[in-house]
Amino acid sequence: MTTHNSDIKLRPTEIADLDALFEFQLDKEGGYLAAFMPKDPTDKSAYINKYTKLLSDPTVNNQTIIVDNIIVGSVAKFVMEGDAEITYWLDRKFWGQGITTKALKIFLAIETTRPIFGRVAFDNFGSQKVLEKCGFVKVGTDKGFANARQTEIEEFIYKLN
Repeated sequence: MTTHNSDIKLRPTEIADLDALFEFQLDKEGGYLAAFMPKDPTDKSAYINKYTKLLSDPTVNNQTIIVDNIIVGSVAKFVMEGDAEITYWLDRKFWGQGITTKALKIFLAIETTRPIFGRVAFDNFGSQKVLEKCGFVKVGTDKGFANARQTEIEEFIYKLN
């Protein structure tokens, strides 16, 4: 499957999507690259409870990424410490096909809050490229404890005006 002949769509995330989205975030390689995960990413009830609440939060824009009528990931805007931030996750089976970049571009046309920030682990080169292709510029760094790695790591901060 490639983006050249695939139909990539976003739609508001529904509670029924959460089972599939939970399964994607169990991927160890994806979790390592995302780095900043819950303490126990295998706790499905905590995941479902958290995201069920977020779906009704008017400051959060959760969208499900659909490719050829299959749920393949998610993208969202949330507010943290007064700043709009984005997050996204794609099922590893679909990495390297340009889907995340195209989905984020679609999302940024829907979600017009600016500035908007993206944070990415220093060694998550794929995600850095996605942000840069979508017009984000690296504006700083931070350090934080990455549960998926059980250590403090550097993260890059990107901004889109």
